Formats: sequence, C-alpha cells, structure tokens
Amino acid sequence: MISLLVSIIYIAFISLGLPDSLLGSAWPTMQAEFAAPLSFAGVISMIITGGTIVSSLASDRLTHRFGAGLVTAVSTGMTALALLGFSQSNAVWMLCIFAVPYGLGAGAIDAALNNYVAIHYTARHMSWLHCMWGLGATVSPYIMSAALTGGGGWQGGYFTVSVIQLVLTLFLFLSLPLWKKSKAPQKGEKKPREKNVFKIKGVTAVLITFLCYCALESTAGLWASSYLVEVRNVDAGIAARFAALFYMGITAGRFISGFVADKLGDKALIRIGLSVIAVGIICLALPIEVCALAGLIIIGFGCAPIYPSIIHATPHNFGEENSQKIVGIQMASAYTGSALMPPVFGALCEFLPMWIYPIYLAVFALLMAIMSERLNRMVK
Repeated sequence: MISLLVSIIYIAFISLGLPDSLLGSAWPTMQAEFAAPLSFAGVISMIITGGTIVSSLASDRLTHRFGAGLVTAVSTGMTALALLGFSQSNAVWMLCIFAVPYGLGAGAIDAALNNYVAIHYTARHMSWLHCMWGLGATVSPYIMSAALTGGGGWQGGYFTVSVIQLVLTLFLFLSLPLWKKSKAPQKGEKKPREKNVFKIKGVTAVLITFLCYCALESTAGLWASSYLVEVRNVDAGIAARFAALFYMGITAGRFISGFVADKLGDKALIRIGLSVIAVGIICLALPIEVCALAGLIIIGFGCAPIYPSIIHATPHNFGEENSQKIVGIQMASAYTGSALMPPVFGALCEFLPMWIYPIYLAVFALLMAIMSERLNRMVK
C-alpha cells in the first residue's frame, strides 16, 4: 500500500514541475498572438508567484484541517483547471485571471507534499522526488514544442498538460485512503504546536538560507547565457545549451545524491553542496571559456542536494508538530527569493558590468553557508 502511495507522490512531483516551464517556452508565440509587450510574461509570472506565496502560508491550516492527501488532490485539480483556462484564453487579461488559481494550487501542492514526504519518508526519497520535479520541468518545453510544431499551437501545449494534471487529480482522489493508512503511529505524548514559529530557535536562519538558495539557483539559471555571451564571448548557441545543462546538473545531482542521502544525512549533503557551489563559482569567474562552461554545470550539481535536504531536515530541526507551518513559510521564502533576486541582478547590470555575475552568486552562497551553520548550532 505504502509503495503504491510513493509511486503516486513521485508522479505528483513530475506533474508539479510540468507547468513551471510552459510560460517561458510558449511566450514568444503567445506574445506575438496577443500583441503584448515582451515584459508582460513577467507580470503573469508575478501573479502566479504571488498565488504560490499566499497558498504556501495558508498550507499549515489547510493541511491540518483536511490532510495532505486531500489538499494535494484539490490543489492539483485547481492547477489543472487553471491550465485548461490558459489553453482557452484569447486575451492577456484572461491569462492574468487564470494565473491566480494556477499559483494558489501550485503553492499548496508544494508545501503539503514536501512536508508529508519529510515526515514519512527517508532523505533518499526526498532527493529523488525533487529529481522528478526537475524531470517534469525538463519535459514540459518538449510538450509545448511538439504542440507548436504539430499545429496545435501554444493552446495545444497547455491543453495537453492540463489533461495530464486532470488524470493525476483523479488518481490522487482515488488514493486518499492510502494517505491515511501510511501515517505512522504517534510515539509518546503529542507535543503542542507553537503558535508563533518565529520564536523557535533557527527558524529565521533557515528562512534566510532558503531565500539565498533560491536566489542563487534562479539567478544562475536566468542570467547564465547572458554572462557567457557578454563576458566570456561564448557562442550564443553554446551558451544556451550550457544554461540548460545547469538545470540538468540539478536534476542529475538529485538522482545521484539520493543513493547516499540516508548514509550521509541532511547536514552533510548541504555542506557538500555548498562546497561544490563554491568550486563552480570560482570556475565561472576564471577568464577561461571552458572553465566558465564547466563552472555552470558544477554549480548545478552543488545546488542539487540543498533544497531537498533543507526540507527533509525540517521535522527533525523544529518538530513534526511545527513542520507543516514552517515548510509553508519556507516555500514562501523560496518563491520570494526566486521572484525578486534575478530582477535585482538585472537592475544592477544597468549600472555595473555583467562580470559581477559570479560575485553576486558568491554573496548568496556565503550568506547561505553562514546561516546554515548557524542553524546547525541552534538545533544540535
């Protein structure tokens, strides 16, 4: 029974990643069709991000009232309907409306699933599940590309992913009894939940750590091609391929780290990841083309174990009774870092040269390392 539930959760993580790359891969066609400004994709993305932050913060209340299984099923259905709405939209204002349930559903799924897996499964499952998210995010541009080249248009791409999500929603509702059966019995007296989790030692440190990680990952991915082309004089085609390899490095790294996650533990994996990131940033800063290209992939491998390890350590660090609320806040912090810090770098580059890219990444890596070690001292 439990193994069947794990399989369903794995599929849910793939589905969670599917919508994340759709807008970027479809926007050039959508923008031309709607005669919208190129930058309007950022507006839609910000609406989605705002929804994910709101639902992440609300996930504690929702999950404790309805259970992780029901929240995941309903939220997946909400996302599916939002994607279906995207496929039927004929104006940008319609996209903005459907972006609201899109974000609300995605944030609730992310927080509920991450906390459930952190409590009920080992670190290797957390690594492999996040690998599945990367697989979904990697596959969706190909779905959109097939729709565009096959005559279905961007609407066909969104419609295909919405159908996949609707099918998964059905499976999730059918699997609800499994979520209840897989709950481990409580040992000893159940501890009361802390109403104000910010009073718990280490919460602020882990939130800053999470924000810094997502700021580094999203900035590294978004501006990689520009840095390689403008600073290292790499061919634009090669730069684009290596920017994609950055995300492939994260996905492959999570698959590999899953084999050693249980043996090494969350703290060791985070430290190893930070060390690998440091090596990658140094390579990226060297005035040698091959080193810069390799550095990007190395940073991707370093990023791989950090996100799942921070999530998996949350129940251990702060108690299972508080973990859902803290995971929700962590997700909100993550989305904030991902949404705000890449544009900040872009704004800086209006006044400063692009070669500050490795320095910008290094600032977040250093602050992440400091906060992570501070957390370790607080929650021994």
